Amino acid sequence: MTTLPRPTAELSADEARRIALRAQGFLGAPDRRGGVRGVLRHLGAVQLDTISVLARSHELIPYARLGAVGRKTVDGAYWSTTPAGSAVARPHAFEYWSHAACILPVEEWPHFAFRRRAYRSRPHWNHPLPDGAYERVIKQLRAEGPLTATELGGAKRTSEWWDWSGEKIAVERALMYGEVVCVERRGWKRVYDLAERAIPDELLHDELDDTECLRRLVRLAGQALGVGTRADIADYHRLKAEQVDAVIADSGLVPVTVAGWGKPAWADPAALERAPRGRHRTTLLSPFDSLIWERARTERIFGFTHRLEAYVPKQKRLYGYFAMPVLAGGHLVGRVDPARDGRTLVARQITLDSPKAVPAVAQALREAASWVDCTDVRVERVDAPELSEALTRELTRALA
Repeated sequence: MTTLPRPTAELSADEARRIALRAQGFLGAPDRRGGVRGVLRHLGAVQLDTISVLARSHELIPYARLGAVGRKTVDGAYWSTTPAGSAVARPHAFEYWSHAACILPVEEWPHFAFRRRAYRSRPHWNHPLPDGAYERVIKQLRAEGPLTATELGGAKRTSEWWDWSGEKIAVERALMYGEVVCVERRGWKRVYDLAERAIPDELLHDELDDTECLRRLVRLAGQALGVGTRADIADYHRLKAEQVDAVIADSGLVPVTVAGWGKPAWADPAALERAPRGRHRTTLLSPFDSLIWERARTERIFGFTHRLEAYVPKQKRLYGYFAMPVLAGGHLVGRVDPARDGRTLVARQITLDSPKAVPAVAQALREAASWVDCTDVRVERVDAPELSEALTRELTRALA
């Protein structure tokens, strides 16, 4: 790592936590005028995932910040392409590989030129590309317009894994290369189109060199995090440490120290101009929320160990299949593993950090139930049995 400049500020751990909360949209009045698209632009990336318990993760992200915004409104905000009062179709977002498969603001298209170039020069792939498949897919999209993988040739299910057809392999390769883009999901299926047709002309270019792409993404990651270590910033868009090192000095972020972190940190200078103040959100968080993406950062900031256990054998799970951390008062105060049973939100397992967390967990459950059109909440298990009665009283009061 290169020699670091002198820190411009010294932050307490509490100040850093509050800066991070404000940067992620959990402290202060939510930007309701910007709505879901405002949340996406502010965060820079919203992760997609196939798991749907209360809702899919990309729906839970704006809900956690804005409250009970309609789920159809969320999908429409991401994927609708025709602005009100305009005859020109223009997407607001596209899907690409960032932290993982993410929804990204369409303005970010030029910043991922470095990744598209890397994919184009990649020598080895897990799925070999059948002869002629790439050209057939491009030709079909050009002739027929936006299509799903099924409409292009689909995928067939084997006994063990998805066995991609040649067309599916080709269109996914074209997506990585940037010749094809996904600006819509239809029934959870990617809808593919030619980038030359879907991406606005002023954005459809790979003119930025790798250094400029990385510089901009590092700056944007720092702004979305508020303050973070090099590892935090690298993880946001899954950059390499050396890539961050090469550009961070020119990114616009400033070096700071944070008490107890033990590592150099960088901050968005705008985040240091005024102390974070305002109302805290009380909410359930998706395990894929960018506030808690990086496990080491979550432990460092909140003293909270976060791990998705959906892929852990059931007998080895500690907190549940889709345990959702509960955010209240700027702290992570417990976990809820939710499910649905008709119009009842079922809390299969609740873990509370202390008795003080009971009212917040009850409030978070009540609001989540209302959002997904449930009229009741049923608690099956509380890890601290002595708190079950108090939680039941709070839920009864909240649902009355």
